[in-house]
Amino acid sequence: MPKKRGNNEGTIYKRPNGTWCGQITLGRSEDGKLKRQSFYGKTRQEVAEKINKAINSFAAGVLVEPSQLTLSNWLNTWLFEYKKSNLRPSTLQSYEYLIRYHINPALGHYKLKELRSEHLQMLYNDKLKEGLSPRTVKYIHTVLHGALKQAAKNNIVARNISEATILPKQRKKDIKVLTLEEQQRFLNSLEGERLKSIFIIALATGMRQGELLALTWDNVNFKEGTITVKRSLKRVKNFDSNIKKKTIVIFQEPKTNAGNRIIPLPPAVLEELKNHRKRQLEEKLKAGEVYEDNNLVFATELGKPIETRNLMRTFYRICEKANIDINFHALRHTYATRLLEANEHPKVVQEILGHNDITTTLNIYSHVMPEVKKAAALKINHLFELDKSNKKSK
Repeated sequence: MPKKRGNNEGTIYKRPNGTWCGQITLGRSEDGKLKRQSFYGKTRQEVAEKINKAINSFAAGVLVEPSQLTLSNWLNTWLFEYKKSNLRPSTLQSYEYLIRYHINPALGHYKLKELRSEHLQMLYNDKLKEGLSPRTVKYIHTVLHGALKQAAKNNIVARNISEATILPKQRKKDIKVLTLEEQQRFLNSLEGERLKSIFIIALATGMRQGELLALTWDNVNFKEGTITVKRSLKRVKNFDSNIKKKTIVIFQEPKTNAGNRIIPLPPAVLEELKNHRKRQLEEKLKAGEVYEDNNLVFATELGKPIETRNLMRTFYRICEKANIDINFHALRHTYATRLLEANEHPKVVQEILGHNDITTTLNIYSHVMPEVKKAAALKINHLFELDKSNKKSK
């Protein structure tokens, strides 16, 4: 039996699936039926805290009864009360941006009970006409689908109307890969650059920009010649009211377990990293007490994390010097392409890149596969050279 908490203070009970549910009464509708709002959580304490917060909001006139709840109100509740604790900071920032910039201006004023699937479909279509990619429209749908799914669980809406929409067909994104000649020009242009090692490591490991900036020396094994990837660095919008800054630099875990990985280094690259270590120690000695030792492999001359925008300034300057038009991610694509061109097994490439599924690897680098297939066919060509075999036997 549910444990009573007193009039208008809610009821909390354990559900058959092991989670907890709580309800509060918001009064009665015009036909006399009780109006309730539900809250869910993994523990009784979690639900109790949500109920107490809702009761305080209701008393202050902030909590809106379900029949008057707008999409904008609900998206805010869903993002910060239901999703925030389970999202990476960068994903939270992305969701908040999509809601604020794309969803709310068009649909935020609709009451949830009045929202229809055609409203969502028109939003998706309009965004495509405005020039948004099918991939971004899909992310908008992901946010709306998640929020409306939770609203349906909470009995705020009868069903998830986003399930009735049709998403645009995803276009395969063209990727840029350096030719061997361009790659050599890029490497030659690194001479004299303080951070040349970070670009060499990028080309020799396929590590992402954020992973390189978050790399620490304890994750470099000089004896085994490997790098262990455990986290990435990113500047994100600050949602903590206790911190006065608008944005903060954060270190975050990979999106999937596959992102945690060990990458072997070519001997020549390992030697370059050792030389970089010596140069960094010299900088530390020169800076003295003002040096901020964060144990970062790639840091400023005073040991602080390198801002992404500063790294990009250096990168594009080097590209201009080499007369090459690419983005940073092209170094990762180039690394993977070189491995596949060398007939490395796609499964190995997948694991080194940190892809969660080998399908991702094969889809991105399908441009290499025709040559790999041709090479495979040539390997068994000698088995079918019957004419030559017959001539030799005669």
